[in-house]
Amino acid sequence: MTFHIAFLGFLCLQRLSELFIAKRNSERLLAQGAYEAGAGHYPLMVLLHVSWLAGLAVLIWDQPVNWWFAGLYGVLQLFRVWILTSLGSRWTTRIIILPGAPLVRRGPYRFLSHPNYVLVACEIACAPAIFGLWAYAAIFTVLNAAVLYVRISAENKALSSIATQT
Repeated sequence: MTFHIAFLGFLCLQRLSELFIAKRNSERLLAQGAYEAGAGHYPLMVLLHVSWLAGLAVLIWDQPVNWWFAGLYGVLQLFRVWILTSLGSRWTTRIIILPGAPLVRRGPYRFLSHPNYVLVACEIACAPAIFGLWAYAAIFTVLNAAVLYVRISAENKALSSIATQT
């Protein structure tokens, strides 16, 4: 039970700290002349993540821990740090476009267009798997894929529009 509490606490603190960082970074970028694109889907994305976290908070308590998936989740957090440090002050939870700024091409962005979305997809599947919640992992993986389809389309459209302007 101690791991269950620690893990859920970690998830909540991580997500809240990310919202704080994202808000701060978004405000700084907007103050530099950036603008938000594709904001219409953002509430759906928030709803998905809050629902996923709330469901975990209800379902994990009497489940055994799969330590292999717990370790994998830990490795995913190293990937998260790499992503966050690579984007630095440009990391947000929204699509914020800073005209004239080059795309980030360091860290995992050298290899993937959207490493943060790969990470989140892996986390959404992995966290429930730690507790053997396979159906839950599958349901939220599908829901996340649908939201990411909209999100990535909006982001690619916004990025391509600034690429044609330069």
